[in-house]
Amino acid sequence: MTDLTLSLQITALGMGLVFGAIILLWLMMIVLTFLTAEKDSPDEVPASDSPMPASVSETGFKVQAAALAVAVALAEQGQSTAHPLPDPPTAIVSAWQLGMRTRQSSEKGNFRRH
Repeated sequence: MTDLTLSLQITALGMGLVFGAIILLWLMMIVLTFLTAEKDSPDEVPASDSPMPASVSETGFKVQAAALAVAVALAEQGQSTAHPLPDPPTAIVSAWQLGMRTRQSSEKGNFRRH
C-alpha cells in the first residue's frame, strides 16, 4: 500500500467519524425534543393571547421594589470610592506604533503647521 492510499483511507475514516458523530447528535436532539415537548391535552383550556392584568397589590409591590432599588443604588453611588485613572506621565508608544509613525512622517515629509 502506498502512502497516498493510506493517507486517503485515514482521511476518509476521520471524516466518516466526524460526520457520523454530527448525525448522531442531530438524531439525539430530535429524540430529546420529541420526548420533552409539551403535549396538548384536551382537558386544558387554551390560553388567551392577551396577558392577565396584574392585581393592584402586585403592582403596588412592584412600585415599592423599584423605589427601594433606586434608593439603594443612589446610596451606593454616594459611597463609591471609584475614580478615573490618571493619565500616565509619559506617552507609551509601542514599537509597532513608532515604526508606523516614522514611516508616515517620512512619506509625507517632516513639517509642522503653525
